[in-house]
Amino acid sequence: MTITENKHGCVTVISLKGNLLGEPETTALRETVYRLTERAEKQVVLDLGGLKAVNSTGLGVLVSSLTSLRKRGGDLSLARLSDKVHALMMITHLIRVFKVYDTVERAVASFGR
Repeated sequence: MTITENKHGCVTVISLKGNLLGEPETTALRETVYRLTERAEKQVVLDLGGLKAVNSTGLGVLVSSLTSLRKRGGDLSLARLSDKVHALMMITHLIRVFKVYDTVERAVASFGR
């Protein structure tokens, strides 16, 4: 899996490309979010448009990332979910936990509200 970070004002966009199925991908995402919290970056968008597959381990990392940011006064939004990932979020009811947006731009703009 490839992880890239971009800044959009005070919002950090983390783009994921590949699979989020277990090690080492989950550790890489967890470390990326941890590094952001250590730098006091609290507004994060995960761009999942390049994500091919996610399993329960991957979902767990998404939830723990959200929890870590919220504990530090931040928040995390998801953007560009594929049909497959969106269906998984619906089945697991995580769609109610996360703020989900069709585009990265809308997700970034939501932090300005």
